[in-house]
Amino acid sequence: METLASLHHLSDWALLVLRLGLAVIFLVHGTQKMAMWKMQPSAQLPAGMLSLLRTLSIAETLSGLAMIAGLLTQVAAAGQAVVMLGAIRLKAGTMHRRFSGDGGWELDFILLVAAIAVLILGAGRISLDRVLLRL
Repeated sequence: METLASLHHLSDWALLVLRLGLAVIFLVHGTQKMAMWKMQPSAQLPAGMLSLLRTLSIAETLSGLAMIAGLLTQVAAAGQAVVMLGAIRLKAGTMHRRFSGDGGWELDFILLVAAIAVLILGAGRISLDRVLLRL
């Protein structure tokens, strides 16, 4: 147990790893959705859904960049948590998907948990939040 307790001094590095992990996932998904800006509404993709996907492309990309920089990190984490709550509601509620398996919402859930952790803990010392805002 003494060895585990001695790892506490690495908590800022752990927060950096957590932020970067979230950043990669949100950046990839956000930039993939950027293709939606070239599309037109259709029967398969109504205008409301297309508008939502375009908004998500911006929110996911910007929150990913914020996580990398560690700038406005808790705001970005709050946004990511809201996005993941929406994804879980869509998959579990509307689409009746199971937690695990093909098309499940287990990834959405762990991303929600990670975003909430960053929201509560903040960016840590290795961040622009710490340098610029003295958080």
